Amino acid sequence: MSQSNPIEIQKNLAGVDYPVSKQQLIDKARDNGAGDDVLELLEKLPDRQYDGPNAVSAEVSKA
Repeated sequence: MSQSNPIEIQKNLAGVDYPVSKQQLIDKARDNGAGDDVLELLEKLPDRQYDGPNAVSAEVSKA
């Protein structure tokens, strides 16, 4: 799997109204037309609430 960069992830999460759950992030990315690599990366995130884009980026960088 190619590693998606945080900018690409955030583009696919445009319009997210934080705080959101992991599943809401996945659903929004899918609605925004995210590719399989982005969706797979989001699936690997911990199942918790995310309070903003920085929280998502921090977890993505650990994945």
